[in-house]
Amino acid sequence: MSDIFSIQATLINGEKIFLKNFQGKKILLVNTASECYFTPQYIELQALYEQFEYLGFVVLAFPSNDFGGQEPGDNNQISNFCKSMFGVTFPMFEKVKVIGEEQHPIFDYLCHKSKNQTMDVLIEWNFTKFLINEKGILQQVYPSAVNPLDEEITNWIKQGK
Repeated sequence: MSDIFSIQATLINGEKIFLKNFQGKKILLVNTASECYFTPQYIELQALYEQFEYLGFVVLAFPSNDFGGQEPGDNNQISNFCKSMFGVTFPMFEKVKVIGEEQHPIFDYLCHKSKNQTMDVLIEWNFTKFLINEKGILQQVYPSAVNPLDEEITNWIKQGK
């Protein structure tokens, strides 16, 4: 795969799309879980999306059960939970593996410098945040504890606009 936009992923409703649908947008891509200490970050992720969508910014959430079994539900349960509890309207994808042999291609790309040309990344827990620019270049990665509304993230979104 030559770039992030050539990767195909499945939305939580089952629709398959290519990430090229988000070309030209700044992206915060995050691995999520419904039963995690950091799950309330859905509130900040939604606020960030609403605040900066007009600038061509999008949040992409990829639920995963890889850490602590904290995403045990199926796609329908996850979708209903996120909409009813947090009012999530940003794109959510089907539950995937973010680590290991069955790692989804998007995380395989984002975690290996040989593919993303920027850095090697070790995902240590749920709610790891990847900042990807309009050209699909990985810019920065923030660990779970960093709030999505952190000034470094909001400044990055506003930069160049």
